[in-house]
Amino acid sequence: MVHLHVHTEYSLLDGACRISDLVETAVQQGAEALAITDHGNLHGVIEFYGACTQAGIKPIIGYEAYVAPGRRQDRETLPGSQDAGHHLILLAENERGYGNLLRLATTASLDGFYYKPRIDKGCLAELSDGLLGMSGCLQGEVPRRLLAGETDAARRVVHEYRDILGPENFYLEIQDHGIEEERRVRPRLIGLAEEMGVPLVATNDVHYIHADDSRAHDVLLCINTGKVLTDANRMRYREREFHLKTCDEMQARFGDVPQALANTLEVAGRCNLALTFDRHHAPVFPTPDGETPETMLRRLCEEGMKHRYGRVTKALRERVEHELAIIEAKKFSSYFLIVWDFVRYARERGVPCGARGSGVGCMVAYLLGLSTVDPMAYGLLFERFMDPSRNEMPDLDIDICQDGRRDLIQYVREKYHEANVAQIITFGTMAARAAVRDVGRVLNIPLPEVDRIAKKIPAQIGMTLEEALRREPDLRRQYDSEPQVRQLIDIARRLEGVSRHASVHAAGVVIADAPLVNYVPLCRAGDDITTQWDMTAVEKIGLLKMDFLGLRTLSTMQRAVELIQKHRGADVDLDGVPLDDPKVYEIFQKGETRGIFQFESAGMRDLLQKLGPDRLDDLIAANALYRPGPMVMIDDFLARRHGRSAYEYPHPVLREILGETCGIMAYQEQVMRIVNRLGDVPLERAYKLIKAISKRKRDVIEAEQEAFLAGCKRHRLGGSLSGQIWELITHFGGYGFNKSHSARYAQIAYQTAYLKAHYPVEFMAALLTFEMVNSDKLAEYMDECRRMNIEVAPPDVNESGADFTVVGDRVRFGLAAVKGVGERAVEAITQARDAVGRFDSLFHFCEHVDLAAVNRAVVESLIKCGAFDSTGARKSQLAAVLDKALGAGAQTQDDSRKGQMNFFDAFAEDAPPDDVALPDVPEWTEEKLSKCEKESLGLYVKHHPLGQYEKRLRHFVTAFSSDLGQMADRAEAVLGGLIKSVRTIITKTGKNVGAKMAVFDVEDLAGTLSCVIFPPDYEQFAEVIQPDRIVFVRGQVDRQREEPQIRTSEVFDVADGPGRLSSAVVVRLGADGLDDAMLTALRDVLAAHPGPLPVFLQLESAGNGKTLIRAGDSLKVAMDTALQRDLENLLGDGHTVLATNGTGIMVEL
Repeated sequence: MVHLHVHTEYSLLDGACRISDLVETAVQQGAEALAITDHGNLHGVIEFYGACTQAGIKPIIGYEAYVAPGRRQDRETLPGSQDAGHHLILLAENERGYGNLLRLATTASLDGFYYKPRIDKGCLAELSDGLLGMSGCLQGEVPRRLLAGETDAARRVVHEYRDILGPENFYLEIQDHGIEEERRVRPRLIGLAEEMGVPLVATNDVHYIHADDSRAHDVLLCINTGKVLTDANRMRYREREFHLKTCDEMQARFGDVPQALANTLEVAGRCNLALTFDRHHAPVFPTPDGETPETMLRRLCEEGMKHRYGRVTKALRERVEHELAIIEAKKFSSYFLIVWDFVRYARERGVPCGARGSGVGCMVAYLLGLSTVDPMAYGLLFERFMDPSRNEMPDLDIDICQDGRRDLIQYVREKYHEANVAQIITFGTMAARAAVRDVGRVLNIPLPEVDRIAKKIPAQIGMTLEEALRREPDLRRQYDSEPQVRQLIDIARRLEGVSRHASVHAAGVVIADAPLVNYVPLCRAGDDITTQWDMTAVEKIGLLKMDFLGLRTLSTMQRAVELIQKHRGADVDLDGVPLDDPKVYEIFQKGETRGIFQFESAGMRDLLQKLGPDRLDDLIAANALYRPGPMVMIDDFLARRHGRSAYEYPHPVLREILGETCGIMAYQEQVMRIVNRLGDVPLERAYKLIKAISKRKRDVIEAEQEAFLAGCKRHRLGGSLSGQIWELITHFGGYGFNKSHSARYAQIAYQTAYLKAHYPVEFMAALLTFEMVNSDKLAEYMDECRRMNIEVAPPDVNESGADFTVVGDRVRFGLAAVKGVGERAVEAITQARDAVGRFDSLFHFCEHVDLAAVNRAVVESLIKCGAFDSTGARKSQLAAVLDKALGAGAQTQDDSRKGQMNFFDAFAEDAPPDDVALPDVPEWTEEKLSKCEKESLGLYVKHHPLGQYEKRLRHFVTAFSSDLGQMADRAEAVLGGLIKSVRTIITKTGKNVGAKMAVFDVEDLAGTLSCVIFPPDYEQFAEVIQPDRIVFVRGQVDRQREEPQIRTSEVFDVADGPGRLSSAVVVRLGADGLDDAMLTALRDVLAAHPGPLPVFLQLESAGNGKTLIRAGDSLKVAMDTALQRDLENLLGDGHTVLATNGTGIMVEL
C-alpha cells in the first residue's frame, strides 16, 4: 500500500512531519511511493519532490483542499459548524494536473480566503484536468452527509465530484484511527462505493511520523491554539493513531477491505509527475528597436568603460570580454539589463542603491553602475559571483534605501506585469530556545523556570538542543536529574526545526516571463502577494529572484545629505569623496564608530584601535576578519601589520597575492587566485574547493589536491614547497571571507564616517531619525552626541518637524519621536505653524491646530517632553491650564466655522485675553521632570537623573549597556546607573536552597541592562540593591542568554565609587601662601582617613606651572565623602580633590 493522505510540517502547527525524516522513514518501511497533502497549501511540494526523488521513491504531489459550501467568495461557514469548508484530497496525475493544483491553491488563497484558503466546485470544474480526488477525512463532505443521515445528499456529492473530475478519477476514502465516528461511517462509505461503483482507498491521516510522536503533536496543536495540555476543551487528536503506519499496521486495520489497500497502489501508479528544473523563466528585457539584449548590454559596457576609466587598457578589455562571453553563453544578458533598469530608475529618483555580496566582483555590474567598487582595483573575482560551469541564475543582491523599496517593487510590477511579479515567502522555524519556550508554556511550567532553562541554551545560529546538551554541563545535569526538564527538552527536540509560521521575506522578489501561477502557487500575506514556495524552491524551478534589501544605513546617509544641502547649501556626492581623508580615518583609529555601518560593536572598535587603519584596504580587512571563524587570525594579522611578528612568503606569487594582508589568507578571492596561479585549477573549481574546505568535504579536497600538486609540478615547484603551500591553503582557506562583500561594506562605512567627520550635526540628526522607534538605540546615539559635544534639544512645537532636524549647531528632537504623537498629529501641528508663523502660547496653539488630530493625550505628551518650553511657560503651569486651553481652542475653532467673532476681538486682536494668564505655580520637581521626560520620549534629554553624576560615571565605568552585546562571555565589567526595578527569587536548587537572589535592571547613560546576583552575594549587598538608587555594579558579562546580563559580584553606591574604584587621590594646592601650618593640618586630615590609595599633591603656581609630588605611604587614604568634606573644610573654595583610575585621567569629585 501507499500513503496518500500525509501532512508535513507545512500544515503549519498541525503537521509535525519534517520532510527529510518523513521520506527517510517511508524508505525504511519499504515504500515505493509517498504523497504530500498539506492543509490548503503547496508550501512543501518542491522540497518533498526533491527528497523523494533523491531517496528513490515516487513523489505524489497533492493537497487537502478546503471546499466552500457555496461560492468561495461568500463569507459563510458550514451549517451548524465553525468550519469554513469541506475537506477534499486532490492529487496531480500528470503535469497538467500539477499546473491545475498550482492554480487552485492560488485561487483559494487570493480569492477564497475565509478562515481558510478555499476553492469551490465551480473553479474545481474549470481546473480538474489531470487531477484525482479522494473524499477526505471525517471533515469531507461525503462522510459529513452520511454521518448526518443525509444519504441522498451524499450520493449527490459523489455524483458532483465524479462529474467534475471524471467518473474514474474520484475515490471514496476510508480511515481508521480508532475514532467512533469513523467506525460508524465506514460501512456506509463501503456500501455507497458498492452501490455507485466508486473505488475505495484506505488512508491514514498522517500528522506525525512515529506513534510515540503523538504527545509532541498534541503539544504542537496547543502551540497553535494557545492552549495548555491540561485544558480539557482544547483541540486534540485523542487517539494516537495519526502516524506513518507500516503496511502491517494498515493491513490489520483494513484487512476486511483488501481492495481499498490495493487501490492505493493503483492511485500511485496513475500519478506520474516528472518535474524538470533545467529551464529558466526570466523575462526578456524590452530593448530599443534594432538591439538585442546582448548588443544592448555590450553597448552599455562600452559606455561604462569610458565613463569609469577613460582609457581602456588591454587587461580591462580582456576582463570585460571574458565576463560578457560567459553571460552571453548562458543567455543572462536580459538579467543584467533588468537589474540595470531598476537601479537606474531608483537613482534617477534620488533613491540610493547598489550591489552587495559577490556581485560586487563582477566588472559588468561595475560598468553598468550597479556597483561602485572597482573589481580590478581591489582584486575581486567574477568567478566568485558566477560559476561558468553551472546553469543557475545569477544572484545579484541589491541594497536599497528602505524608504524607496516599495516604490521600486511597484515599478518592477508595472514594467513586467502585476501577475508576473511577487514577493517571496519565508518560514520561521522553531529554533532550540523558541521550542523550549513554546513547549514550556503548553506544559504549564512556570515562566521563570522555562526562562532559566532556555537561557542555558547558547544563543548561536544553528544551535540545536542536542548540541546544547553536549556543550552545557549544567543543562545536561538538569536534564538527567529533573524529570520535568527531561520531559520539556524531549518534546522540544521532536518539534525543534519544524516550520512554525510563514511571513514575507525581507528582500526577495521574483519576476517571471509569464504569470507566476504558471510556475508557482501564490498566497496573500497581509497586503502583499507572495509565492507559496521559499527562496530555495523559487530558484530551483528557474524563476528570476531579486534581493531588494532595505538598508537603513543608506536611508540615513541620504537623509544626512539632504540635511547638509538644506542647512549648508552643499551638495555631497558620497561616491566621489576622496578615499584618503585623514579626518575620516581618525574616527576609525580612535574607535569612535558608533553609527558607522558594520563597525559599531565594542569588539570591532577594539580591533580598529589596535589596527589604526589609514586606507580603505585596512577597513576591508577588518570587516572580513571580524567574523566567527576568521577571528582566529586577527592577532597574527595585527602583529604582522605592526612589525611585531616576522613572516615570509614561500613563493613570489604568494607575496603578490597576500601582500595586502601581510601574508594572511583573509579573503576567499586570495585563496582562489593562489590555487589558480600555482596549481592551474580553474577559478570556478577553486571556489568549490574553498567551500569544501569550510565544510570539510574530504572527497572534494583530495581530488583538488591532486590537481593542484600536478599544476605546481608543471610550474616547477618542488614537492615540499607545493605541499607546504597546500597545507596553508587547507588550514586557512576555510576561514577566508568574501572580499567583494567586505569591500562594498567597507566603502559604505567610509562614506558614513565621512559624513560623521565633516558634517557631524547633520549625520547625527539623520541617525537619530531612523532609530527613533528604538529607545535603546536612541539613548546610545544621544550618548554619542554628548561625547561629540552636539546638543540634542527636546522637541519644540515651534521648531521641530516630524524627524530630528538641525537648528544652528544643534539637533532638535523630532515630534514623531514623542510617545503618542502620530503622523496625523505632526502634520496638523506643522500645517498650523506654517499658517500662523509661531505659537506664542498653549492657548494660541490650541486655537490653530486641528484638535481632532491633536487631542488631549497628544498635547499632554508635548507638555511633558518640553515641546512648549519655548513659549516661556513652566510645565507645571501648562499642565494646570491644559483643559482650559483645549476648551478655549475648541470654542474658537467652532466659532470660526460658524462665522462668528467675539465683539472685542475686532478692537483687541493683539491683546492676550484674560484666560491666557497662567497660574503662578512652582515648577515640577526634578524627579517629576525626569519621569515625565522618560514617559514621553522613552529616554532622558534634559532631565537625566544621572546628570549630576555623569562625569563620575563616565570616568569609572569600563562599559555601558550598549556595549554588552559585543563583549566576550565572562568579560569583567564595571557599569553604573540607576536601579529601575528589583525582583527577588528564592532559590530552589543548589547549595543555597531557600536563600534569596535578585534580578535587577539598571539604567545607565546608554540604555538599560539586566543584572543577576546570587546568594550569598545578594545578602551582602541587599541594602544597596534598591529601586531609584544610583550605584556602580561590578561583575562578569553572561552571554548564555538572548540578552547579555551582568553576573554581579559587587554593588555599591555612586558616592563610594571613588573610594572603591580609584587607584590614587590627588589634592590640588596653590603654592602661593602655602606654609608649614597648612601642610601639618593637611597631613593630619590625611592621616585621619587611612586606606589603600596613594596621595599626590599637585602644586600650582602662576610662574612655575604644575608640580606633582607623591606623599609617603604612611599617608595612604580611603577615598570617601568624609575625606572629601574634611579636605574642603581645610582648603576652602578653589581647592578641588581629584581621583585617578590609573590611566592618567582625573575627575572632579
